[in-house]
Amino acid sequence: MKAAANVRLRFASEKHLETAFKALEPETKKAATTRSEVVMEKDGSFLVLKIKAKDTVALRAALNAYLRWINSTIDVLEVIET
Repeated sequence: MKAAANVRLRFASEKHLETAFKALEPETKKAATTRSEVVMEKDGSFLVLKIKAKDTVALRAALNAYLRWINSTIDVLEVIET
């Protein structure tokens, strides 16, 4: 793997962190492509994404996908809670 990124995202609540983690976990187990690998971890109130990719294009695609999925999960949680 030639490109990598580590992203730490702070969540406002443990519930939101746990929900996002569980929602994305299947994606990390079976990737849609072999061009990138993603490992997710929880670190206190942070969700940590460790992305490795064969090139910067694949890294960008994986990073964008995960960030969009996380954002969508948070949006849904906020709508449900109001």
